[in-house]
Amino acid sequence: MDLLDEFDISIIKELEKDGRMAFSAIATNLKISNTMVHQRINRMIEQGVIGGIKPIIQEKKIGYDWASFTGLTLNKDSDSERIIEALKEIPEITECYYVTGSFTLYIKIIAKNHEHMRRILYEKIDGIPGIDKTDSIVELGCAFKRNISL
Repeated sequence: MDLLDEFDISIIKELEKDGRMAFSAIATNLKISNTMVHQRINRMIEQGVIGGIKPIIQEKKIGYDWASFTGLTLNKDSDSERIIEALKEIPEITECYYVTGSFTLYIKIIAKNHEHMRRILYEKIDGIPGIDKTDSIVELGCAFKRNISL
């Protein structure tokens, strides 16, 4: 059984246009009831299909001009859960992924400038026991970012 039907997909497409759109406006656009929209959105949030409805912050607009993608090599991969918990305590780390290849984890770091990035890497991340080394690639700008097409 598919997790999403045609109504769910249509509702998501409406929210992608404007995440602040009133449920009543979505209902009107799709010619369905407001109750149906409300129930469907709540169900998709509960199921984890929609990760919540929140603002997308444009970091550069608030003074965070630097970003990096940083691979982490761990002393022991079995320490990854403890290390992830420590990484969650660093607010400038906005994403963390398990990966294959040379690294165990891949993170995205957002910083105000190069000095701020250096402090995050050397004073915060390097101080976490179990991290053997880091390898960073500086982001020069996002060409595009989008959701998967439905």
